[in-house]
Amino acid sequence: MIAAGGTGGHVYPALAVAEALPQLVNDIELEFVGTQGRFERPLVERSGLTFNAYHEIMGGPIAGVNPLRALLSTAKLSFGVLQSLALLLRRRPAAVLMTGGWANLPLAVATWLLRVPAVVYLPDIEPGMTIRFLGRFVPRVAITMPESAAYFRDGQTVVTGYPLRQDRLNANREEAIEHFQLDPQRLTLLVTGGSRGARSINIAVINIARQLLDEGVQILHISGTLDYERCQQQAGDLLQHPHYHLYPYLHDDMGLAYAAADVVVARAGASVLGEIPHFAVPSILIPYPYAWRYQKVNADYLEKRGAAVHLADEEMAEALLPLLQDLFRNPQRRQQIIESARAVAQPNGAARIAQLLIDVARR
Repeated sequence: MIAAGGTGGHVYPALAVAEALPQLVNDIELEFVGTQGRFERPLVERSGLTFNAYHEIMGGPIAGVNPLRALLSTAKLSFGVLQSLALLLRRRPAAVLMTGGWANLPLAVATWLLRVPAVVYLPDIEPGMTIRFLGRFVPRVAITMPESAAYFRDGQTVVTGYPLRQDRLNANREEAIEHFQLDPQRLTLLVTGGSRGARSINIAVINIARQLLDEGVQILHISGTLDYERCQQQAGDLLQHPHYHLYPYLHDDMGLAYAAADVVVARAGASVLGEIPHFAVPSILIPYPYAWRYQKVNADYLEKRGAAVHLADEEMAEALLPLLQDLFRNPQRRQQIIESARAVAQPNGAARIAQLLIDVARR
């Protein structure tokens, strides 16, 4: 049983592990648990993976919301525990994987009460309040990087790396250039703020896009679905430029986008801990400033190891263009970052988590 919800950052790792499990176990039956009324179901349905069943349980965020919503969420979570208990008793899973977030709280409590083998995966370097709480209910926590072990009980964690799906692992530059109709003679900038987008990054990049294009750079700009129309308006005649490519989001083609990139500008969500080391691409990471500090910790982690550049959101308007120009004009610096990123990589994350889940189920 695979449980994920709340954000794409929780769903995509879960799908990567779901893809890896049938390669290790014959005749396995997978079931997905999401949250009622959330966006993860379309992601699961378009993943191309086969699940024997899709279940929804109630839940809601408690931290970072107003008191009334927190009270409502508490009621939903309590009912979600009852739903989860009934689900586990009815389906009798051999093991449960939870990829973090408040959406997993009811199921984690239920697995503990019924002694169902379970694993929690921490995608970020530092766990938020929810994953720390989840860690109390499970015997094993899979972590992306070794440094995260300090937040959990001795012997509880297993370093697995970040799980990526095969379409991302197999992406190559030649295929990517052809797919996006890029100029193989130009350096490529990939800009992404995630599935929903990052407005401040979008604004800053469009403001400097013309200068970068004039300097021989081509741009793959993934605006996010929520900011796509506004970006179209701001970009104006840039949309007619042959080397500026604007997309709302790339679901199945993000691996190709990373494979095409010479430099990346992105938020610092957990996926960068897997994608940047795997693709070994020089990156400028701009953490989202209005949430828990996990993005800042992720960016700091990679920067301290020479694997990325950390830029604060409030400094982006003035500092982004000079940073990009320096990277594009300095191949030696890019190569240094590439080598440092490769050194950070923890490969085969999906297979490692899948094997951990199998091991827990067999105990």
